[in-house]
Amino acid sequence: MEKNQEIALTQMRKSVEKLGSSTEGYGEPTLTRFLIARSMDPDKAAKMFVQWLKWRAEMVPNGFISDSEVQDELESRKIYLQSLSKDGYPVMVVRASKHFPSKDQVQFKKFVVHLLDKTIASSFKDREIGNEKLIGILDLQHITYRNIDARALITGFQFIQAYYPERLAKCFILHMPRFFVSVWRLVSRFLEKATLEKIVIVTNEEEWQYFMNEVGEEVLPEEYGGKAKSVALQDVELAPLDR
Repeated sequence: MEKNQEIALTQMRKSVEKLGSSTEGYGEPTLTRFLIARSMDPDKAAKMFVQWLKWRAEMVPNGFISDSEVQDELESRKIYLQSLSKDGYPVMVVRASKHFPSKDQVQFKKFVVHLLDKTIASSFKDREIGNEKLIGILDLQHITYRNIDARALITGFQFIQAYYPERLAKCFILHMPRFFVSVWRLVSRFLEKATLEKIVIVTNEEEWQYFMNEVGEEVLPEEYGGKAKSVALQDVELAPLDR
């Protein structure tokens, strides 16, 4: 570890204690994600970390959100979880044409946590917990006005920004129709510069090749030119984690 990073981590731990909390039980990879998200500013990183601890305690009191808590959202089978990309990132596919605005926003927020937690957990192999990223694919093919849900997109990205720092490797948006451009402009206003830089709207052959290369055809579902079968989120079984 670089000396500057080591100093920043020490200062961050002290700042967290000053805020009345503790970093006990959290390793350097986890704390470093918060530092990177706040441009290596220990005080800002500490504040973000403490807010995250409070949010997790309220949103996920049991440490995880079970399928039964988000059954309504799972029924549509709109989220697919593929195996790891060539860089070792799990690949999550969102089929927007299967999504309809939720009547229960509390359940929807829990669903976002459920899918992000499960996607990240699927990459736990021999690495230390706390350093995993994911690739997101938002497929807008065949969407109609009934599928448009700017609030859901804003919620998802804001959760990633505030509570899953440095978890997003890349997000590819496929098949964006013209009528969705204004929706995306609205959503973009809520995104930080660092998040926007990780989003690729695939519109031409060159960008499609980049998308294919980043994900890998062995992982990519057949409908996108890959060799893999689509696997619904709830059909992916993970071994219990010893945290």
